[in-house]
Amino acid sequence: MKITMIGSGYVGLVSGACFADFGHDVVCVDLDEAKIEALRGGKVPIFEPGLADLIERNARAGRISFTTELAPAVARAEVVFIAVGTPSRRGDGHADLSFVEAAAAAIARAMDGFTVVVTKSTVPVGTGDEVERIIATTRPDGEFAVVSNPEFLREGAAIEDFKRPDRIVIGSEDTRALSVMREAYRPLSLNKSPILEMNRRSAELTKYAGNAFLATKITFINEIADLCEKTAADVQQVARGMGLDKRIGSKFLNAGPGYGGSCFPKDTLALLKTAQDFEAPQTIVEAVVQTNEKRKRAMGRKVIQAIGGDVRGKVVAVLGLTFKPNTDDMRDSPAIAIVQTLQDAGAVVHAYDPEGMPNASQMFEDVVYFDDPYAAMKDAEGLAIVTEWDEFRALNLTKVQSLLKGLVLVDLRNIYDRGELEMLGIKYVAVGR
Repeated sequence: MKITMIGSGYVGLVSGACFADFGHDVVCVDLDEAKIEALRGGKVPIFEPGLADLIERNARAGRISFTTELAPAVARAEVVFIAVGTPSRRGDGHADLSFVEAAAAAIARAMDGFTVVVTKSTVPVGTGDEVERIIATTRPDGEFAVVSNPEFLREGAAIEDFKRPDRIVIGSEDTRALSVMREAYRPLSLNKSPILEMNRRSAELTKYAGNAFLATKITFINEIADLCEKTAADVQQVARGMGLDKRIGSKFLNAGPGYGGSCFPKDTLALLKTAQDFEAPQTIVEAVVQTNEKRKRAMGRKVIQAIGGDVRGKVVAVLGLTFKPNTDDMRDSPAIAIVQTLQDAGAVVHAYDPEGMPNASQMFEDVVYFDDPYAAMKDAEGLAIVTEWDEFRALNLTKVQSLLKGLVLVDLRNIYDRGELEMLGIKYVAVGR
């Protein structure tokens, strides 16, 4: 099957590479000439485990290619995925659909024969109707169908998620379009991955509803962690007791500094704006968004208090800057607010992250970066673990003790044992424990 992916960002590259690995003929389109040249040269502009090897293997086999020329890529395709960005719109928080709308108009001008146009980007309910209107207006004689096919990829595990998904959601009631989509995903249906077919608006809302619910679980356990600290309970024990209930489940019940990344912050905000437009208030989600934003700076203050309440002129080491491990994504990372809170209090921040420092350096001023975690913590008054990268789970604690000037470790991801650290004379501060 001939597939064209418009947008060669995170979703477009992962989806395109995986479709190519299924044996489809994939062309990825992007207007960024530098990005396309890099991809043609084998350089992947984002960090995602396994993605570079997957692209290299399928490019060598001739199943995936990259171009800035949209028209010929669309004309040859049976199915065209729109995988462009939908950031929060400046000023009001609505999803910015300008890239989606521009892609729809360009597809309309270029398509040749019956074409299935798929919104892979995360878009508010009703966007498919607008894409359909744009294409029909631009190309009255065009044969096409618009389908919603939201992505459910976790950064750091995206290839596994695409190839072994919990579910595939296809929003369409057009029989020809459904036939095309079933063929595109046929390799997954052979593995018994559940394919859910529903109407287009339901598919669009499923993505937002899913992310909002996961964000709610994170925020809920974070508030329970605060209560645990006041009552001498242990949030990890509480979470395990909750998570073993099959109605609740254990995932997303890890207390920490709040959620971030490219999806949850903008998707919860976009859902609230959509709810306002349709006069259907989502008060639970509204509370989640407000609570999560407050928590990030609260975690910065937690670090300051652990060090004694005054960090002016003192060095504070921060391990982990990305919003989660196994990615270089800094978007809405809790580390941003934590570092800014420390700097506002006069601290000198020394930082290390395995992948995130190039992106972080574009966001922060006056942060000192180091090539390994031990160099970052040397002579620091305190150490804060903000992102749970695997290499931070097995630090040489004796070495940590010898390097820290002030023996304080603030573990915002609860990955260490209090007893082991306190035996070394290190003050250990965790979340909800």
